[in-house]
Amino acid sequence: MREIIAGIFICMGTIVFALSLLGIYRLKYVMNRMHAAAMGDTMGLGLVVIGLIILGHDVFHIAKYILMILFFWMSSPIASHMIGKVEMLTNKDYDERVHGK
Repeated sequence: MREIIAGIFICMGTIVFALSLLGIYRLKYVMNRMHAAAMGDTMGLGLVVIGLIILGHDVFHIAKYILMILFFWMSSPIASHMIGKVEMLTNKDYDERVHGK
């Protein structure tokens, strides 16, 4: 039963990764692409790692998985913010695109 539940979580995470990848290629604007990537990888990684935690037998492996989720959830928003800030500072058409002027 544990393997089935873990398999469901891992498959859902893989589907989220695939949809995120589709969003990255279909969206035109950098900020939209960044949003698809940030949401997709955070949610996809969370689902896959939850599946691996369910399969885990050793406390140390489970602790490593939890630390991996925490590290990724702390570093991904910072990286997305920095990418967005670079886009805002370097794109000459940013105000026109955002404010519609």
